[in-house]
Amino acid sequence: MPTPRLSLTPDMSHSPLDGAWWPRCDALELELPPLVSSLEPDPDTTVRVTVDPAEWPDTPRTVMAPGRVITVEPGGPGGETHVISLDCGSAGRWVLLVVPPDEPAGTAARLLAAAADPENPLTAARMLALAETDRLGGTRGQTE
Repeated sequence: MPTPRLSLTPDMSHSPLDGAWWPRCDALELELPPLVSSLEPDPDTTVRVTVDPAEWPDTPRTVMAPGRVITVEPGGPGGETHVISLDCGSAGRWVLLVVPPDEPAGTAARLLAAAADPENPLTAARMLALAETDRLGGTRGQTE
């Protein structure tokens, strides 16, 4: 399994995100096991993942990973887009920006770094909108 492209806030975060994840493809059943493994939950821990059903429309309800089964649940109405929530029991709970797999490497790197900043006040949707504006020739450094 390839190492996930992941950045996490170093300590307690005051932002709406705990970091970002840049999957290589949109097949959650391939991408989720290395992501969960990198968060180091105990093998006996029940892992629950909540995803945006619009972003992951064909996601199975369970994903097999070495030594565990990961339960995947669709987010409820009004949930934030481009976010994945991982509840790994005593290992912790993370809310991550999902950087689209086809995002250019430079933009993805900026998003990974910004989402891991514990002082970042932006939501996932706002960060991606700013990245899109930047790609289309807009200005950098805008805030909400």
